[in-house]
Amino acid sequence: MDRTWPVWIIVGYLVGSIPFALLIGKAHGVDIRKVGSGNVGATNVSRAVGRGWGLLCFLLDALKGLAPVLAAGLAMRWIGDAELRTVEAFAWLGVAAPAVCGHIFPVWLRFRGGKGAATGIGSVLGFWPMMTLPAVTALTIWILFVVFLRYVSLATVAAACALTASIAVVAFTGSRPAATMPFLIVAGSLSALIIVRHRTNIARILGGTEPRIGRLLSRRGEDDADR
Repeated sequence: MDRTWPVWIIVGYLVGSIPFALLIGKAHGVDIRKVGSGNVGATNVSRAVGRGWGLLCFLLDALKGLAPVLAAGLAMRWIGDAELRTVEAFAWLGVAAPAVCGHIFPVWLRFRGGKGAATGIGSVLGFWPMMTLPAVTALTIWILFVVFLRYVSLATVAAACALTASIAVVAFTGSRPAATMPFLIVAGSLSALIIVRHRTNIARILGGTEPRIGRLLSRRGEDDADR
């Protein structure tokens, strides 16, 4: 394995740490940490400065997960290789995990960041071919939950579970389950981390106090009208 691999771990973490939500908020004169939920993520950006900016933030957060994984995969010639050795699979996955952790625990914000959903989705999309289809499945689940139930937090938890379940199906029905197992282990760990980060949202949903995305946007419109 290439000796430059440890560099990609650092790159993954530093790129994942870029606080796009904070930067977008600052560009609009808003400290995203002091409005709404205080979370440095796309949903809070939507609440604070508008749905279009929230979507942009989601895409940028996904990109900072995707870019390091793709770059490392291309540099190490792992992209498209369905016959990766276990050590190579874990090494590649070792780039995605720091990117997600960088978003959740960014060095620039004293290790207090977002919840990792968009960055997690972006990172797994880069693992062609092992995790790309499961990631698309998870993203589809996320969109459906947002559209029909309008709980972003619930959609994120459902997508995390769908990702792990999809990879498990691939692992246990494919011809080389051992080759897929590292991806299942890491996906399960990242999904668990995302679920833990959303535990307060889950509690609010169960208690009937979690706002739906439509209500968040309409509230912002009311607030703007009052100003």
